[in-house]
Amino acid sequence: MSTPERVTQNRIVKLFREELNYRYLGDWKDRVGNSNIEEELLTGYLQRRGYSPAEISGALYQLRIAADISQVGLYEANRRVYSLLRYGVQVKAAADQPTSTVALIDWQTPEANDFAIAEEVTLKGHQERRPDLVLYVNGIAVGVIELKRSRVSIGDGIRQNLSNQQPQFNAWFFATNQLVFAGNDTEGLRYGAILTPEKFFLSWKEDEADNSRLKIDKYLLKICRKD
Repeated sequence: MSTPERVTQNRIVKLFREELNYRYLGDWKDRVGNSNIEEELLTGYLQRRGYSPAEISGALYQLRIAADISQVGLYEANRRVYSLLRYGVQVKAAADQPTSTVALIDWQTPEANDFAIAEEVTLKGHQERRPDLVLYVNGIAVGVIELKRSRVSIGDGIRQNLSNQQPQFNAWFFATNQLVFAGNDTEGLRYGAILTPEKFFLSWKEDEADNSRLKIDKYLLKICRKD
């Protein structure tokens, strides 16, 4: 990573930690087993919410199955995961017990969720890639941010994100992701859903005349806030 990109990334990480109050998970460049479903983090969250071991085990199993792209492809897996994130997982902990709903995300009380960020997340696959920043909610990867230095177009970051989603790279990781971002300090921020073609990536346009701070910072604060 070039020095200008490192400076930008340090600032964005600080923004998430100090202004958005995300928990910092660390630099995961050399961490083994990086996943889009960090089961230890998700298990801890569900335990704190009072779910039983059987309910947690059932929910993790169904989430893993939903996120498996091997049979249905990335788009369908992502759609299945979104349904579980939005509506919860139906779990029957025992034959003589009624079905219960395990909520992977608390939509009614956003601050009750575990918002976290990791940087330099090395992904193992057919070919190794390393997204700059990954956003996690309750241990589930929901956003990827690619940052570029000011002289490099945001388009390069978008194309890198799209490349990462190809089967020959790390499509599996994006089964849980709901938003992908690309940004730099001069052009600001663009974002889309998984598999969104470059020309359909959106630019956040609000208070564009406000130059009190860099647009990428300003718009990440709006999109990624907890409420």
